[in-house]
Amino acid sequence: MIPKTLGLIHTSATLIPVFQQLCQQYLPGVNLFNIVDDSLVKNIIARGGKLTPSISKRVADYVASAEDSGADYILVTCSSIGAAVEAAADTVRVPVLRVDQPMADLAVQKGKRIGVIATLRTTLEPTANLVQRRAALAGKEIEINARLCEGAFEALMGGDAAKHDELVAKALRQLMQEVDVILLAQASMARVVDTLADEDKGYRS
Repeated sequence: MIPKTLGLIHTSATLIPVFQQLCQQYLPGVNLFNIVDDSLVKNIIARGGKLTPSISKRVADYVASAEDSGADYILVTCSSIGAAVEAAADTVRVPVLRVDQPMADLAVQKGKRIGVIATLRTTLEPTANLVQRRAALAGKEIEINARLCEGAFEALMGGDAAKHDELVAKALRQLMQEVDVILLAQASMARVVDTLADEDKGYRS
């Protein structure tokens, strides 16, 4: 049997080892390749958080490139460009998935009070919007509590990962008291969950 190939599209090179490990654990035997462009999110931030037509075109170009490179499936690991990913999915012949859709569906299943947490507003708002749309599709009424970790992204980009993790952990502990389930809007935040005490996490982490 010819092994399948998964094309991963990232907006940060820091996510390559994260998804490499996940794929090795959950998708053994699947070939991987990565496409990275960290200017996408920087451009969105520079444009006031707006996903412009030119940025959306670049996302579509990367999706098409992944298909041309032999991907049987394409996963885009950035929530900030989610809307562009959904549009690009209609332009290729292989399945394209935005990384946050499955967890948005799971969050809708798990609870009514849903927390969404991010270190970037450009990621927070699209993810909260996705959860709301997936809940409507499922016919379920929900309450969304969106929380921005001010200063965490800047700390991480400045090389202070410890400060980033401290701010995210503090926000997580606070939000856990207010919601049924928490959705992490960025894969870069996932490692912080492992640092929390078991009694803090429960099923909501």
